[in-house]
Amino acid sequence: MSSAPYGRSDTMDAMEPSSRSKTRLCGDGRPRPSMPSASATAACGHNNSEFALVRIPTAWFLMGCDTGQDNEKPVHRVWVDEFLLATHQVTNAEYERFLRDAAFPPPPFWSDPAFNHPGQPVVGVSWHEAVRYCEWLSAPVWGRAPSPVHARRSLADACSNDNPGLALAASAARKFRLPTEAEWERAARGGNEDAGALFPWGDAPPQSLPGYADRCAGHWKTGPEPVGQAEPNAYGLYNMCDNVHEWCSDWYAPDYYAVSPERNPHGPETGDRRASRGGSWRHHVKMSRCAARSSIPPEFKYADYGFRVACDVQLQVRG
Repeated sequence: MSSAPYGRSDTMDAMEPSSRSKTRLCGDGRPRPSMPSASATAACGHNNSEFALVRIPTAWFLMGCDTGQDNEKPVHRVWVDEFLLATHQVTNAEYERFLRDAAFPPPPFWSDPAFNHPGQPVVGVSWHEAVRYCEWLSAPVWGRAPSPVHARRSLADACSNDNPGLALAASAARKFRLPTEAEWERAARGGNEDAGALFPWGDAPPQSLPGYADRCAGHWKTGPEPVGQAEPNAYGLYNMCDNVHEWCSDWYAPDYYAVSPERNPHGPETGDRRASRGGSWRHHVKMSRCAARSSIPPEFKYADYGFRVACDVQLQVRG
């Protein structure tokens, strides 16, 4: 389904990579985590469902790309506070609980066989509907104390024997939301903040990755694939630069980087388009660069637009 007639701004094309590679690899070829990371399985909101959240540590990083599109320039130093991000895009199975509990109408493509597998990311959700899902997920379960967060090892820790994992405890006042553009890009880079790598794995083109051709010939011929089937990035995040575009919380402005604050930028105050990040099953090159930006009006509903949730709860590390 083409979105060109609707005035979509899409600059997610993969850039021609350089020959350098900056990614540290595990013995099996996967990117090695650059710092300890942790995930927590959280029982949240009305549905009391469990899903994995990854802690993205506080840090400075270089946002943007000098060799990218004009809207990715200038490259600028940004500080992002610690936050939690879901390991995967919100799935049809997770979104269905919201539809039932909130008596919310289903999005377009809900009954289309190319898009309705329970493990596929939900698509056709507007920015407003993604925000409504986050609000529903944040609501307390009336008459019952908030469920605890059960610690477990991060998916990223699987290739790091010297990382014991961290136990996390979330405060009772959890607030789920969409990530900002800055948070999304920092998380997508997977710890390569200063390396300037084009993709989470380095600078090698997506077409050179093992399994890329099979993915293109499989689910990606007609729709997104079920989440979590390919390798995660170094933070344990799946599909960060592929499968579907992901809504961000920011208003979009192509020249925002020239005036963006250094700390925790949240985008312009107003606008007529909302920012999005990540690649798309519809694109000729299915995976985007970490710095690539796009945007559409918040009311639009496309078959290659989904989202993942972030959380700005206060965290406490337990021994």
